[in-house]
Amino acid sequence: MRLVPVSGEVVILPAFSYSLAKLNQRDFVMSEDTIFGKIARGEADAKIVYEDDQCLAFRDMFPAAPMHILVIPRKPIPRLCDAEETDASLLGHMMLVANKVAEQEGLGDKFRLVINNGEGAGQSVFHLHMHIIGGRDLSWPPG
Repeated sequence: MRLVPVSGEVVILPAFSYSLAKLNQRDFVMSEDTIFGKIARGEADAKIVYEDDQCLAFRDMFPAAPMHILVIPRKPIPRLCDAEETDASLLGHMMLVANKVAEQEGLGDKFRLVINNGEGAGQSVFHLHMHIIGGRDLSWPPG
């Protein structure tokens, strides 16, 4: 089950519920109150495989492949398109962390790094995150 922003509904994730009745899309993209914001602040559990002062990586609860890890910034950025010039160093750091985590998890140079930007692109949690996907052959094009 994934969080899908649909106005007027309550969407439930394991141990969490979100009331979206009074939210429009722009309000919803505030990432501090998402499950990922809670994980970043240590308020929700996750199977963390890497963390530093700027970001952390943890196993996806709904893996799309044998290895599916998410990298999130500690800074609440809702979507990639909401990042600012001042976030350039953080975004680069996240990509280097993704590479480090892929190596640490035994993926070597055989993984895909994905960022979904916005609901129409499949983003379901509005806290910027990168998917590290691997552990099997990946076809192209995706989707």
